[in-house]
Amino acid sequence: MRGKPSSSLKIPWVALLIGAALAVGAGCRQTPPGPAPEKPLDLFDAHGDIGNVARPGSASEDAANGAIVIDGAGANMWFAADEGHFLWKRLKGDFIVSARVEFPGPGVEAHRKIGWMARSTLDPGSAHASAVVHGDGLTSLQYRKKAGEETEEARLSISGADQVQLERRGDTYIMSAARFGEPYASERITGLSLGDELLVGLFVCSHNAAVTEKARFTNVRLTIPAPEGFIPYQDYIGGMLEILDVETGKRTVVYRLPRSIQAPNWTKDGRFLIYNVDGLLNRFELATGKTTRLETGFATANNNDHVLSFDGKKLGISHHSSEDGDESIIYVLPAKGGTPERVTPKGPSYLHGWSPDGRFLVYTGGRDDNFDIYRIPVEGGDEVRLTDAPGLDDGPEYRPDGRFIYFNSSRTGDMRIWRMAPDGSGQEPITSGVFHDWFPHVSPDGKRVVLLSFQKDVAADDHPFYKQAYIRMMPAAGGPEEPKVIAYVYGGQGTINVPSWSPDGKKIAFVSNTRF
Repeated sequence: MRGKPSSSLKIPWVALLIGAALAVGAGCRQTPPGPAPEKPLDLFDAHGDIGNVARPGSASEDAANGAIVIDGAGANMWFAADEGHFLWKRLKGDFIVSARVEFPGPGVEAHRKIGWMARSTLDPGSAHASAVVHGDGLTSLQYRKKAGEETEEARLSISGADQVQLERRGDTYIMSAARFGEPYASERITGLSLGDELLVGLFVCSHNAAVTEKARFTNVRLTIPAPEGFIPYQDYIGGMLEILDVETGKRTVVYRLPRSIQAPNWTKDGRFLIYNVDGLLNRFELATGKTTRLETGFATANNNDHVLSFDGKKLGISHHSSEDGDESIIYVLPAKGGTPERVTPKGPSYLHGWSPDGRFLVYTGGRDDNFDIYRIPVEGGDEVRLTDAPGLDDGPEYRPDGRFIYFNSSRTGDMRIWRMAPDGSGQEPITSGVFHDWFPHVSPDGKRVVLLSFQKDVAADDHPFYKQAYIRMMPAAGGPEEPKVIAYVYGGQGTINVPSWSPDGKKIAFVSNTRF
């Protein structure tokens, strides 16, 4: 299951890759206060033209929308030499860089290019690997193996991508791209030796020396992944609290920490995010960026399964009790902090849902060598087993009208989202497809569900740290269409374990990860 709460970070804190963007502005009790715009240019070291371009380029920031705008000319990025405008950062070792990209205008040349590039040097003939989208929709991984050699490419199966990612794993470079809302398609090149330290960043080439093209880049993320050989629940990397607009896909980082932060709840008044760090619960105030510890008394070994009541007055936590052999036990306390009162008589018990009428908690319980969904009165008492299928049942959460409980189950061999009546009857899957789906969270109006989806390289009953995953959204009733991807995330364990919708139903809070 989830293991013990995270301890201190075992990886040294190096220079931050992300510029500060703490939220400011006036709060409001009805509508969540908006975080300050990000400053994505702070991610990078410098920018400039590659080659002897006829029209100099530029890079600027659309602060209101957290976007980077690059103007670039250049005859081509192909053959044995390149021209264009390049915004870059020096990175060593492995990385994952991603962004949403677009040419806002119709353009002149069909083969104008935008995307991510990793170069050995700024020399026009430098060896490189580039994740490229052309003006006519051609999407390809382009690379030059050695300085001055001809450029080669591997074309992706999709056209017209606007979500682009470039990943380095040693001497392997992987391009992943999608039309926003869809899963990635990928191509890779192996044995490409560009050196340890590279210039990595965004570029624009107009494919016409006499023309300047404008491009926009949003949701720009530079991720340094967990190192090889890290030990889960012992070694951790940093985390970022992000806010995601579920309709537009716009992401904003509001807080970052070089330790493991996990599982944000959004408070009922819209003012705070409650999150887990080092076994404790903290509150992040959206209007000021201030963080404070939420007092939980003796409960100082909390995992990332904590839930607010629908009225926002109480908080349920899952604390590893030394009196119970370090098993997770559920407690309830005032939402603003206080002394926890024990609810579950047995462990391990991992809290995930609170009934809308405030009377019951639903949780995952490990009993008799199986994990199932249980219900118990908030004041404690006898627990009622709601599922009994073999395999893991997890993540139960009530719909706001109380008619259904949503959960995820591996009973079929794949992890799927299911729903059932509050008494456990009528259990039915509402997702299928090629992913393992976890942690359904129902919107305040009960119409939509967000969930976390892992690739099949993750076991069905596992939700590990530090994987590339999708946050997806679907109608609460299910349907024939696949859930829409609304965020492409490096995260997993702790990303959206708990209910995290904003009170107005327009946003969710989640955690992404990177080494700092």
